[in-house]
Amino acid sequence: MQGLAGTAIGATPGAAAAFYFPGNVWALGISLFILGLICALFRIQRVAYPYAGITLALVMLATGSGSVWLTAIQRFDEVSLGIGVSLFLATIWPERRP
Repeated sequence: MQGLAGTAIGATPGAAAAFYFPGNVWALGISLFILGLICALFRIQRVAYPYAGITLALVMLATGSGSVWLTAIQRFDEVSLGIGVSLFLATIWPERRP
């Protein structure tokens, strides 16, 4: 669930930064730094921060001709689907203990 929270935390500022500063590498670096400060301030767990940073970078860098907000929503949906499938498979096919 931390991955889902981290993705949500990274998608929103990533879309905002990409909207106001499209294709700016300095904006990407500063956004990642600010995201790190926000995660530290709110004591986000260490598992969520990498998801947030990766999502922020992907949303800022993978914006083609489409809407940055649509890109952020699609990224969040993709991660949510992946987490849901992994939880489902872990439930029906549990890990064997030696």
